[in-house]
Amino acid sequence: MKPGIKLIISGPSGAGKGTVINRLLQRLAALHEEAYLSISMTTRYMREGEADGVSYYFTDKPSFERLLDEKGLLEHNCYNGEYYGTPAAPAEEAFAAGKIVLFDIDINGGRQIRERYSDAVTVFLIPPEFRLLESRLRGRATETEDKILHRLEIARDEYAAAVDYDYVVINDSIDDAVEELLSIITAERCRMSRRAKLLTIL
Repeated sequence: MKPGIKLIISGPSGAGKGTVINRLLQRLAALHEEAYLSISMTTRYMREGEADGVSYYFTDKPSFERLLDEKGLLEHNCYNGEYYGTPAAPAEEAFAAGKIVLFDIDINGGRQIRERYSDAVTVFLIPPEFRLLESRLRGRATETEDKILHRLEIARDEYAAAVDYDYVVINDSIDDAVEELLSIITAERCRMSRRAKLLTIL
């Protein structure tokens, strides 16, 4: 069985994380690689078109807080009065089974997961130029000017914090970005720390 890998993928809004990760999952499946995309838990209401266990794990605040007290979350935060977090059990089960565990998460969440798993691999996904973030956000035509400016301010902070990540992948071409991610997975599997026991002669 191949060793599991915990792969944290972060990036600013407009970088194309969702599209790249979906394509990566397709490529991994075609290569007969088992992968698991971590699903977040939230206390907010379920929106139309969402499904429990697919979009999020939906729960109530007492249950979320109990899980938090039991150290059952890899990371968590509170946004607009609602909790969001990453349950530990599904990710740990997938990792123990040798799967590539993907976390689509912001820098704060990635930092919390890295504190728990020192062997987690971190990737920061960006467009080839920062100005493309603005054009992509404006191209969506779904947000007010104030919200766009706020997202760009957050993106600048994320760029500054990204120096702590292991890798940077440039999403100029989705296919090229996915190939770079596949190369990172291959390189990480070849790390001495993951293969040292294979050097044992007796």
